[in-house]
Amino acid sequence: MPTECLFRDDSYLKQCDARVLAISEQGGIVLDRTVFYAASGGQPGDSGTLTTADGRKVPIATAVYTDAAKSEIAHVPAPDAPALKIGDAVTAALDWDQRYARMRMHTALHLLSAALPYAVTGGSVGERESRLDFDIPESGLDKDAITTAVNEMIARNAAVLSRWITDQELAANPGLVKTMSVKPPMGTGRVRLIEIAGLDLQPCGGTHVHATAEIGAVRVTQIEKKGKQNRRVRLALI
Repeated sequence: MPTECLFRDDSYLKQCDARVLAISEQGGIVLDRTVFYAASGGQPGDSGTLTTADGRKVPIATAVYTDAAKSEIAHVPAPDAPALKIGDAVTAALDWDQRYARMRMHTALHLLSAALPYAVTGGSVGERESRLDFDIPESGLDKDAITTAVNEMIARNAAVLSRWITDQELAANPGLVKTMSVKPPMGTGRVRLIEIAGLDLQPCGGTHVHATAEIGAVRVTQIEKKGKQNRRVRLALI
């Protein structure tokens, strides 16, 4: 049964009331609605708690999708967490500091992909440092120059907006997709676009800040050669 993914429309929601719809074979707790981002596209799943009406707290280690269409989310409890049952009413609450750091970093990676307009072959979002891998045939990338370019974009305080387009619209505009290794989920009829005004536009299901100035200053910490044409660029919050 589909989970109402509240984070897709408002990544700043820290908690919500929900009801347990199912318990997966692996013990994952499926809710009717959630603020928890499920691991996808290089961004880890959120952690936090589910609190029952009688005050029991269930620590959640992460959240994962249970289906290829990314329509149902299971909240994975920490070991030895209290058990829930179908029908239980809960309040789902995020580890907000962790989530917000990832929102800042994920948005910064979009700017990094704008500063380096090459195909992206992989990536990972962390709280303090993240990375993107690029398909670049020649080396010679300059850490300081890339750092300056990204920080200049951050300083513009550009609005970060989301909207939905149809699968057909995306298929007609393949240039919107920058990632080679992770394709946007299709099949539900619509795909979410993230636009950083005047700077970047691409399909993305991740969580982002409202404006680039929220990211704060960043620094390219390392550029690694990962194969003949693959370059890994690491970016950190400072």
